Amino acid sequence: MCLEMTEQYADVNGVKLCYEVFGEGYPLFLIHGFGAKKENWIAQVPDLSKHFKVIRFDNRGSGKSDRPDGKYTMEVFADDINSLMEHLGIEKANIAGWSLGGMIVQNFVLKYPERVNKIILINTNHGFPDESGPEVYKNMRLNELEMKKEDFAKAWWSGTRTSFHLKFRKQMEAAPSKMWYGVWSAEELIKESAINPPTAKDINMQAEALKTHNTFDRLDTIKNPTLILTASHDRLIPKISMEQIHEKLPNSTIVVMEKAGHSSPLSKAPEVNQTIINFLND
Repeated sequence: MCLEMTEQYADVNGVKLCYEVFGEGYPLFLIHGFGAKKENWIAQVPDLSKHFKVIRFDNRGSGKSDRPDGKYTMEVFADDINSLMEHLGIEKANIAGWSLGGMIVQNFVLKYPERVNKIILINTNHGFPDESGPEVYKNMRLNELEMKKEDFAKAWWSGTRTSFHLKFRKQMEAAPSKMWYGVWSAEELIKESAINPPTAKDINMQAEALKTHNTFDRLDTIKNPTLILTASHDRLIPKISMEQIHEKLPNSTIVVMEKAGHSSPLSKAPEVNQTIINFLND
């Protein structure tokens, strides 16, 4: 399913952020992950935009947004969301984050609680015990980047080992042009991965931001209704990290996507989307 191009740019905090708005209703911001871009939400936008005004954007250092020098921190990412909301004239919104996006969301809510209604955290964590965690993310992405220089498709398929459940991966390999849920195919995702990919600099900058993420001791101050979506077979961010967040957040619900990996918003799109819609409409 092809989403109509609605890209616009906002000047915020000295950078241009590329964003898109879909649908009408109460605003819902979608924050993407590490080395990713706004298009990673391809499987969510069609369903969610039937119920809400969905805003997805490229973080600084990603996609079509500016990729400035200077230090990236969780606070910088949070300030960018706040300024984008001001640019759009939105006082308060629901906010969802996947992976790094979920880390940014936690930091945003802690800094700008008055801006947030409900929270959705997908396959994310509350921090890293030491700097080795961010280094693992960084090296994985840098290796992928090297592979992309030779063969984008090979690099993408290599990444599916950590992002999809084995059974689902086999199904994609058997039918790479199959349209999953009428929205995406492996072939389309491979093509999309070749457009505005991250550079080594972008990956290094985002890895530095990961080192500034540690919300564990402050999570119990977040009172917003929160939906925690975790995946049974997430090899990047194990379910236990999400269970720890759930234990700390006083007003949270946790839902496990069974037989799914880190990319559960793609492989389990109908289930993920319906769970989000029910939570936000409740």
